[in-house]
Amino acid sequence: MSDFPLLGVRRLYKNFGGVQAIQDLNFELAEGELLGLIGPNGSGKTTAVNLITGFVKPAQGEILYRGRDITAWPPYKVVRLGIARTFQMVKPFYQLPAYKNMIIPLYSPRVKQMTGGKYGDRNAVALDLLEEVGFERDALVAYKAASALPQGYLKRLELAKAIALNPDLMILDELFSGLSLAEVASILPIIEKLRQQGKTIIMIEHRLKELFRIADRVIVLNFGQKIADGNVADVMESREVKNAYLGTE
Repeated sequence: MSDFPLLGVRRLYKNFGGVQAIQDLNFELAEGELLGLIGPNGSGKTTAVNLITGFVKPAQGEILYRGRDITAWPPYKVVRLGIARTFQMVKPFYQLPAYKNMIIPLYSPRVKQMTGGKYGDRNAVALDLLEEVGFERDALVAYKAASALPQGYLKRLELAKAIALNPDLMILDELFSGLSLAEVASILPIIEKLRQQGKTIIMIEHRLKELFRIADRVIVLNFGQKIADGNVADVMESREVKNAYLGTE
């Protein structure tokens, strides 16, 4: 067991023009933890994730992974280290069948490094991964062009691409957005299975009821600042959190 937390964020700042998107953000994430990252629209949640995964460079501060400084690393290096993410706005290769969308993660340096380049039949692996996230193999839906898939399957495809990288830390950006209650209910066991496999997970979510069923801990952002950090019950009793979501009289 490492002496360091899996992820450490220290005094992180980011501004876009005159807007301070992230202000003095600090937190640590233990291995195996499921952290919910919540807050009103525009509170800085996706910016925080973009900073961690290298899509945006911080103005100041540090991001540590297993004690190693990865601040401002490019995304491809972050992925290779063991951090994978999904995106709120899915952008698959629409013209390709769903299973062919798995080509990039399955041929990635991360996978090659972990398998020694001997992954076997990648098409078969792709189909297996899609089946794990709810694609019915017998229904041939995995062979359909991504452009023909409804939102629920596109979100599952996004999740499968992240799982294919076999990361230690998965960051799921509004995975439940646009899904029905039944679709969300069918994805929750997949997330639970990932936890049983030892994955550490950060989830950005607006679907709080569903998130709170599985989160160990919640961080609340508002105007780029962390205003609460703790278990679900304590965080949601915070007056500052209630004000952020409901406003003040």
